[in-house]
Amino acid sequence: MPHPQAKVHRMFELVEPIATVTFSEVVNEAFLALGMRDYWDGYFAGRAAPLGLVPAGVVHAIFYNFADGEVARHIPWVWGKITPQEAIAVRERSSAAALRQRIGELAGSPGLVRVADLATRAALSAPTEGRALYAGLRALDVPEEPVAKLWHAATLLREHRGDGHNAALLAHGIGGTESHVLMALSLGMRAEEFGRIHHLPKAQLAAVVDGLRGRGLVDAAGGFTDAGRETKQRIEALTDELGAPAYDVLSADELDELVAGLEPIAAAAHAVDQ
Repeated sequence: MPHPQAKVHRMFELVEPIATVTFSEVVNEAFLALGMRDYWDGYFAGRAAPLGLVPAGVVHAIFYNFADGEVARHIPWVWGKITPQEAIAVRERSSAAALRQRIGELAGSPGLVRVADLATRAALSAPTEGRALYAGLRALDVPEEPVAKLWHAATLLREHRGDGHNAALLAHGIGGTESHVLMALSLGMRAEEFGRIHHLPKAQLAAVVDGLRGRGLVDAAGGFTDAGRETKQRIEALTDELGAPAYDVLSADELDELVAGLEPIAAAAHAVDQ
């Protein structure tokens, strides 16, 4: 039976800080030690590894929101230093270490074992059709150690939702860079201030904003129009809707238990790297 959309969105909020320890300094240092030149080498090696040795254009298409040419600066170069199998192993090992470091004594609690089991049931139950990155992750072995298992489940659920988010963007005619502009505006920032796109050439970013303005989504001052705000809200609602099937395998009581169990872990995982 489908769960309320608010509960599905709450799961996104709880899964995100657990999965994204992958993008922290502990993991970055592990990849640098294996010959990566910078943070982004490790990012692309780790996140793209479940896809295997595919061309940069395929990673670009699946990741969706990187500017043209950004992926190609790292793929396939990284595969000359590390294999996808090695990248998967170092990512799992260092991400689990980062999560363990952040959540402290929660790592050894019986509650975490139960939460990891429930999250894994959900993470392995969603349909894979049209979800390339999620399908790649589903093909990997599930770690047995509870903290690593929880991180793996959170990553599966995050990328399942992310694949659905890309489908929602695509259905609304919003490209990758455009999606970052909409995100910036929803946070009350100007496009050129937003971290993921502020480095782009000014003329390139201006052209993207102009395109959104021409569609009535951005106003003359570079902020949201009502139509732009509504489009962003529709995309987010559809993303939650597309992410919901992952939780259908759990009863209402089990989902409530999972949410309650994840809350202290997610709060601790939010902590900044020391």
